[in-house]
Amino acid sequence: MTKGRFCTLAAAIFALIALLQLLRIVMGWSVTLNGVDVPLWVSWIAVAVAGALSLVGFRATMHS
Repeated sequence: MTKGRFCTLAAAIFALIALLQLLRIVMGWSVTLNGVDVPLWVSWIAVAVAGALSLVGFRATMHS
């Protein structure tokens, strides 16, 4: 696998994660881990982190 393909694949996966987290916020889906409800603000952080990683991956694809 070339560097460009890896960056594209990683960026697409992170974009999908960001999109799913944003969908969780919009739809109001609840998440329970080990009996503890995960608050929606955690998804906002996940959207920001996954979105930033996606942008970095797509930029790396353009430069390679």
